[in-house]
Amino acid sequence: MSTTTESWLVGLIGEGITASLTPPMHEREARENGLSYLYRPVDLSVNGRSGTEVGDLLRYGRDLGFNAFNITHPCKQLVMEHLDQVSDDAARLGAVNTVLVTDEGFMGHNTDHSGFGRALAAGLPGAALEKVVQLGAGGAGAAVAYALLKAGVGQLTLIDLDLDRVQERVQALSALFPEAHVAAGTSADLAGALAAADGFVQATPVGMHSHPGMPVDPALLRSELWVADVIYRPVRTKLIDTAESLGCRVLDGGHMAVGQAVDAFELITGIRPDPARMRAHFLDMVSSGL
Repeated sequence: MSTTTESWLVGLIGEGITASLTPPMHEREARENGLSYLYRPVDLSVNGRSGTEVGDLLRYGRDLGFNAFNITHPCKQLVMEHLDQVSDDAARLGAVNTVLVTDEGFMGHNTDHSGFGRALAAGLPGAALEKVVQLGAGGAGAAVAYALLKAGVGQLTLIDLDLDRVQERVQALSALFPEAHVAAGTSADLAGALAAADGFVQATPVGMHSHPGMPVDPALLRSELWVADVIYRPVRTKLIDTAESLGCRVLDGGHMAVGQAVDAFELITGIRPDPARMRAHFLDMVSSGL
């Protein structure tokens, strides 16, 4: 990343992202590091743009002096064809969430997977990874599954209501991680898979403010099981509260949300931010209803 400028102009391209907490997280951490840093949401739903126009938006941004962009739904796959270089992990995932504007062109990275991987290592140190069950194989689920296998999970069971999607995901992950055993499952397989698992990752919308509830029967949880959620609004989902009350080690979704922002900030600025400080700021914003 070129550092010829004395200030940073960063954007977030996606749909329905005006209220995203990522811009204030970046700006606050930049101030803590003495940087002049402006982070603006580029909301497709507000601007009347389509996700297929992400390439044009990148080029406009480059011409207007932007240093980088974060990319979110529905553009993480659509942006790939407009990039000049892509990191190995992003290429393997087939999705990009961070684009650097460099002298050599647009460089794509994926910090969704690294954010979860970092969160898992820091938030659940020493967690058993032989057998893990993941519920949900969609956008966030793809990055999480990749991170789990990269962290050394021996056997990963992916369960999703969309059988075609989960089987496609299993096939792709099996090719990338031939040393691991990746299997597809349905809701009917959940009880049996959890009974033999070391860990459980929840990567569906269930538990969000707009989709309240529990994604699994609490009776399937046991104290020996570690439990992770990707939802961060609220940070304390019903699943996290229930699992913790049963004696499970837990990892709330805020860890992944902060982790991807930490890694993106470092890619953009070349400065390693303070993860604990960023999480504290994040939790303050969530608790205040931002």
